[in-house]
This record gives sequence, C-alpha cells and structure tokens, in this order.
Amino acid sequence: MSPLLPLSTNINEPQRLSLACKLILLVMFCLTQFIDTLSMSALLSAIPALEASMGMTEIQSTWVFSGFRLTFSSSLLISGHLSDVYNPKTVFIGGVSTLGILSLCTGFVYTTVPILVLRAITGIASAMTIPSALKLLVKVFPDPLEQARAVGFFAGCGVVANIGGLVVGAMFVQLVSYHWVFWFVACTADFRKPKGAKWKSLDLVGVGVLTVSFILLIFAVTSGSTDGWKSLVVLILLIISIIMIAGPPRTWFYNNFSVLFATALLPSFWWSGIMFIFDIMWQTVFHWSVATRIVAFAASCTGSLSHIYSPKWIILTGLSLCMVATLLLALGEGKPENYWPFVFPAFVLGSAGVMVAFSHMNIAIFQAAPSSMSGTVGAMFNSALQFGSQLTSVEATHGGSHEYTGRAASF
Repeated sequence: MSPLLPLSTNINEPQRLSLACKLILLVMFCLTQFIDTLSMSALLSAIPALEASMGMTEIQSTWVFSGFRLTFSSSLLISGHLSDVYNPKTVFIGGVSTLGILSLCTGFVYTTVPILVLRAITGIASAMTIPSALKLLVKVFPDPLEQARAVGFFAGCGVVANIGGLVVGAMFVQLVSYHWVFWFVACTADFRKPKGAKWKSLDLVGVGVLTVSFILLIFAVTSGSTDGWKSLVVLILLIISIIMIAGPPRTWFYNNFSVLFATALLPSFWWSGIMFIFDIMWQTVFHWSVATRIVAFAASCTGSLSHIYSPKWIILTGLSLCMVATLLLALGEGKPENYWPFVFPAFVLGSAGVMVAFSHMNIAIFQAAPSSMSGTVGAMFNSALQFGSQLTSVEATHGGSHEYTGRAASF
C-alpha cells in the first residue's frame, strides 16, 4: 500500500472547477459529516436528561442510539449504490433536507416511543448524505494528492464532531434543554427540494442482500446485549448475517479492501465505547457536572498526521496507540483518583490513535477502489464503522456503565 497511488477515474472527466468553488464544496461536504456525527455524539450528554424527562429505562435509552445505527447502517449500501448509479447531488440534497426536517420534529417530542421512531427514521436520512458526499468529493477532487487531502479533512471532521458534539450537547443540556440538541442539527441542515433524477438500472438483489445482512447483524448485536449472547435467535441471526455479508460482491476483491473493512470496526468500537461508558458513569455514578465531564474529554484531543508514509504503517501506529490507551483505562479501574495518572493519558493516546487510524483508513479505502464505485465503497466503510460502535453494547449485559464489570467487558 503506497502513500498515494493513482486512482482510477471515470471515463467522463468532471468539469474543471476553480479552487474557490472546490473549497466551498469541501466545506459543505465536511459540514455534512460533522452534522451526522454530531447528531450522535451530542446525545451522549443528553441521555441522563432524556431518561429523567421521559422515564426511559436503560434499555430504552440504548435504543435511542441503536435504532439510529440500525437504520443508518442498513441504508448506507442503498444510498451508496444510488449515488453510484444516479445523480449523487440529488441523493445528497434530499438526505440533508430530510435530516433537518426530522431533527426539527424530534425536538418537539416529549415521549419515549415517538422519539425512538423518529431517531430510526433519521438514521435513513443521515445515511443518504455520507456516501453521496464522498461520491461528489471524489468527483470534485480527481487528482490523487488533492483527493487524499480532501478525504482526510472529511474524515477529520467526523473525529472533531465526536468531541464537538459532546461540547454542544453539554452546553444545551446545561444552559437550555436537551431539545436543542435536535434543533441545532435542524438549524445547520439545508432545506432544499431535490430535482428529479433520471433512473437507470439498479442491482436491487445485490444491494438488498447486503442491506438485509447488515440489518440482521446489527439487530443481533443489539439483541445480544439485552437478551444474552447464548440466545438461539441471536446466534442464528449472527451466522446468517455473516454468511450474507461474505457473499459474492466484487467489492471484497479490491486490493486491501477486505482488510481495511475489518480494520474499520476498531476506531468507532474504541471511541464510542469510551464516550458512552465514561460519560454516563461520570454523571450517574460520580455525579460530575456536564461541564466537568466535557472538560475531561475535550482536554484529550490531538491533531492528525501528515500524508508522508504508507497508510498501512500510519494505521498500525494509530491502532497501537489505542491498545496502549485501553491498557491504561483498565489499570485506572474507572476510579476518580486515577483520572490524571491513568485515564487522562489514555484519552490523549487513544484519541490521537483513533484520529490517525480513522483518517488514513478513509484515504486508503478510496485508493483501493475505482472512483466509479466510491459511493458504494464509502457506504460499506461507514457500515463497518457503525457496526464497530454497536459492539460496545456488550457492557449492558454486565451491569451497564454503573458497574465496573460492564465497563471491563467493553474494554
């Protein structure tokens, strides 16, 4: 895997755009990535307020995230294929507009069932934005070096949004109410009516098989955290979904794609577990204020790495930092007095490792596939990220974030 291999391009070259136009489009695509990630991370600060306001159980509050991830992951492949076959601009504008409308409606909900339903539908709208944004980004930046930088910025916005979402959510919960977590997403979305697209042939069978497989896989993982991993239904769904995912799509045979897909499970698995477990524990167990918790997270952010070496070694370095960070978290045992000697260094190393690995996985996976498949490739990559996030729900079967055995299970 060389640092910057030339990417195969479409036969039809994209229209030459000015630098200013490219930068404006890049900001727009990065903002969409930021909004999608923020809509998840900002809710972490609002979960205790949601539980208290709506009388949610711990399982119900878990489905506020799991419902979104289930529909988001299962819709990514359809979105990616639509972006490859049809006009990605139409998919992008439609997804962003629908995301804004649904987030606005969610902010006015005060009961459990409607918010779970709206969050699930929001996941579908959110899934329409990422693959189409990546497809457009690859078209706007056909040059390999410019494309690597643009994809790096795009991926970095998702990492920044993980922290930014915590800050935004904490500010709204502390100063106003959790409803503004949803309204903020609605305010930053662009409400536009997409133009009609010229429909072409669509591989409904192939996309449908992969979509169903991801639905079964995430549902099995979510059910396993609540019903137990020895449940016959959970085991059957896991086996069926894995067989379906490992089917014949040619995407798996692109150079290094299968390895990058498997590796993509790790960054979200690590970072989502850390955010979910520690954020809930600090508020419900240690009774830290919202502002104190966010300072604890935000102080641990680091920057990214330059595109000099092979992505393989950069990704391995990032994952190695996550391994060291996980060991420090285990030694810290989640105790307040161990925050500075163990937990804080773990956040610094782990955050740096996740950001480096995630950014360069994005770059490498688009080097591995032709640009004509960038929408589908981006969708599959993000599906792996979402599945990795869902794996952290294993802590629910071991006492949840209130018990150290639950946190240790996730570590």
